Amino acid sequence: MDHMNVLIERYPDLLPCIQDIRDAYQFLFDCYQNGGKVLVCGNGGSASDSEHIVGELMKGFSLKRPLPPDLQEKFKQAYGEDGVFIAERLQGGLPAISLVSQISLLTAFANDVSADLIFAQQVYAYGKPGDVLIAISTSGRAKNIITALQVAKIVGLRTVGLTARDGGEMPPYCDTAIRVPAHSTASAQERHLPIYHTLCAMLEEAFFST
Repeated sequence: MDHMNVLIERYPDLLPCIQDIRDAYQFLFDCYQNGGKVLVCGNGGSASDSEHIVGELMKGFSLKRPLPPDLQEKFKQAYGEDGVFIAERLQGGLPAISLVSQISLLTAFANDVSADLIFAQQVYAYGKPGDVLIAISTSGRAKNIITALQVAKIVGLRTVGLTARDGGEMPPYCDTAIRVPAHSTASAQERHLPIYHTLCAMLEEAFFST
């Protein structure tokens, strides 16, 4: 399926974003092709989007992702019926971490150090050169998103921004900034979802189609 064409057919106002979306896909593909991982962060509704993205990457989205036959056989040989249960239900995953999920760490760091660095700290600790940070901010001005992007650039991650029309302060720190044609938070978030669904579907097809 040509997922990009389907996206534009359904959301024609996203046409001006198409090259940035293609660039984002290429960064993500290269990351996974080279054994990397994706980090995702956002605030409020964009925090929910962060969790959503990770959910689509880490398990089956539109396709089945069975384990390789040799690995299935190892489980079966090692654990008998338990191995069969595991082998037939585990799914291939694209490694991704939602930085909004670490409640103890987030609250400790916000209280002890700085709320503006809650995502930046995780980017520094988790991130490796070649990984990708997807940073989501409809305003493009969230300080904890900007600092996460700044740290990502220094430690060698590719950076993908999802934001609204003017991009706020994000674009200089993004290898690609997908600026959807919307001014309000709600309208921007409504357009972010089909974009990241498209990216997840394309990645799944690239790595798990048979």
